[in-house]
Amino acid sequence: MNPKIVIRSETAADVNAITEVTVAAFQTLEISQHTEQFIVAALRAARALTVSLVAEADGRVIGHIAFSPVTISDGTRNWYGLGPVSVLPEYQRRGIGSALIREGLSRLKALGAAGCCLVGHPAYYRRFGFENAPGLVCEGAPQDVFFALPLDGQVPQGTVEFHEAFKADR
Repeated sequence: MNPKIVIRSETAADVNAITEVTVAAFQTLEISQHTEQFIVAALRAARALTVSLVAEADGRVIGHIAFSPVTISDGTRNWYGLGPVSVLPEYQRRGIGSALIREGLSRLKALGAAGCCLVGHPAYYRRFGFENAPGLVCEGAPQDVFFALPLDGQVPQGTVEFHEAFKADR
């Protein structure tokens, strides 16, 4: 039996569950530095979670996604970074991460966002329209795993810097 999945904005009551989901989701991922839960906490503390959604099944938080502002060296404004996105291991590969991404992008569009970028797995994120964008880079991230999705049709040119919270390690 598949429980009904509800995607909704996070509340203060979700904070501990979001941390648990994030830790569990990245625990066995070899490319992770296992700081994702600290990044989310630092984004929240800085009031930089523009969109923060949870996936809930039977009243239990089973997934989370965060979107936060980025800066771009060419001065382009109103772009956001996606990440991290987390789903409890026992719920992965059931479309929950995809539902979180789609709803998050929809909410960014409703806010008038110009675009979204991320560092992630090429085979996964291309299905949402993310592409490698020549001329748009993120220092420290190989170009083949850095993706952008213009929401207004314009791709900026320059270097993207994610929020300072992405440097959090505890």
